[in-house]
Amino acid sequence: MMSKSLKDTPLEEMIICAQQGDQNVQNYLLKTYQPFIAKCVSEVCKRYIDPKKDDEFSIGLSAFNEAIQSYVPERGSSFLSFAKLVIKRKVIDYIRYTQKRPVAVSLDETYDAEQMENPTEILAVKEMYQLEQDAWYRKQEIMDFKEKLKLYKMSLAELTEVSPKHRDARESAIRTARILYEDQQMKEYVLAKRKLPIKDLVKKVDVSKKTLERNRKYILAIFIVLTEDYLYLKDYLKGVGQ
Repeated sequence: MMSKSLKDTPLEEMIICAQQGDQNVQNYLLKTYQPFIAKCVSEVCKRYIDPKKDDEFSIGLSAFNEAIQSYVPERGSSFLSFAKLVIKRKVIDYIRYTQKRPVAVSLDETYDAEQMENPTEILAVKEMYQLEQDAWYRKQEIMDFKEKLKLYKMSLAELTEVSPKHRDARESAIRTARILYEDQQMKEYVLAKRKLPIKDLVKKVDVSKKTLERNRKYILAIFIVLTEDYLYLKDYLKGVGQ
């Protein structure tokens, strides 16, 4: 691939070339998407990020490179959406490690006991920090989930309205989504068409066509959760439909 044609080359195609060892493409991506990387890092740090001075940008750049190498288009998300999630997670982990933010104190055994001698108080601070971090990750997942729902012409508010009201119905829909996710042919169909393969699916599940159509949006939403790297949203599904 010639450098002069990179500007006109689809991003997904360049990612594949970089994964195959094309150093020119990889360098082009790392340079071209520096503004995108800086924006992602800035959203975490809540301040302007200088690519030449801020260590957090270097972490973001490294995370972007990692995203290039680990991206799998078949999973359904766009590369930039995937890269944004990787960058934010790496930067927040870096902030936690370096303890640069006030909330990031007292995370490990090196905490200065002179500042807080009460073990119960130390534990409380650690638990508070973990809760704040969990809330941040959960918020990021929900934001990304909203974007994925848009691809399927759905919204979070709409999903709340169409979710099955009875527990048995919800569990049945989740089981259906798992069957859909685990069948490679049907999975590829959904990722390509953004809709349920009703005719094929009805042969695989003990659910009527009418029920499948009624719970279509909820099943698709669960399918998205199963397909993406959602640690917190997947907790909702643990032990259900397995």
